[in-house]
Amino acid sequence: MRGKTPVFAIVAACVLGVGAGGWPVLRDQAGGSGPNVRGQLASVLADQQWETPKPGSFTPPSPSPDGLPPVINHIGTQERVVFLTIDDGYTYDAEFVNLVRKEKVPILTFLTSTYIKGEGQYFWAMRNAGSQMENHTVTHPNMATLGADGQKREICNSSDAITAQYGRRPQIFRPPFGSFNQTTRQVARDCGIKSILLWSAEFYNGTSGPGVGFNGFARGDGAGKGFKPGDIILMHYRKGLAQQFQMILGWIRTQGFRPAAVQNYLPKSLGGNAPDAPSAAKS
Repeated sequence: MRGKTPVFAIVAACVLGVGAGGWPVLRDQAGGSGPNVRGQLASVLADQQWETPKPGSFTPPSPSPDGLPPVINHIGTQERVVFLTIDDGYTYDAEFVNLVRKEKVPILTFLTSTYIKGEGQYFWAMRNAGSQMENHTVTHPNMATLGADGQKREICNSSDAITAQYGRRPQIFRPPFGSFNQTTRQVARDCGIKSILLWSAEFYNGTSGPGVGFNGFARGDGAGKGFKPGDIILMHYRKGLAQQFQMILGWIRTQGFRPAAVQNYLPKSLGGNAPDAPSAAKS
């Protein structure tokens, strides 16, 4: 159609503009029928709405008495749900993005921000497929070996980069290797982090785990081999992720579980979407 830019081209251009670090200025096109460009673009860029837990079916994690971000490795819930989290970001698999979009599976990405360079659009695609971007440092160091200044650079600079690229500041932090100390918690708070999310089980996708072999699954608590309600499962962006993801989805469903969005089980004061308890909301 001469004189009009196809909507898909406008959407693509706007997504590219956002991915380059700038938010596009939108003006509705005059004429035509059906949803306007602003509405269509909003549907592309909007956060996915995942199923929320039934009231009373889970126990939200509590704030830490010392006022620092609490460390969470499990969600207390009666539902047969598990939470899939994927770390790092050095492998880019378009098939995986398509799989997440097709299956409508909530995941949470803990992004090592150095991997944004040259592949920022990949994580825009992941975000639009439904994965929120949270903080996994800039360069993936062992945090407990760094001083306060080094830890601050890793956490704050990562949050700054993710905010500039994806329009939302991370509020949840995962330390590489699960290694942290009191300084980590203090610095994380100063960088705007509200909770530190570890894991209760790991799927060693694309690698070998101790005692479980290649593509093995291991519980962190040593209590059996299967899933438990409220498990937070660690995975990584690695080669072959799409096939590995299909594998764990099969295991989850065979055992009568389903993936859920962990942010819907975390209270707002800890960086999630669930309501705060009255005492937490007042603090």
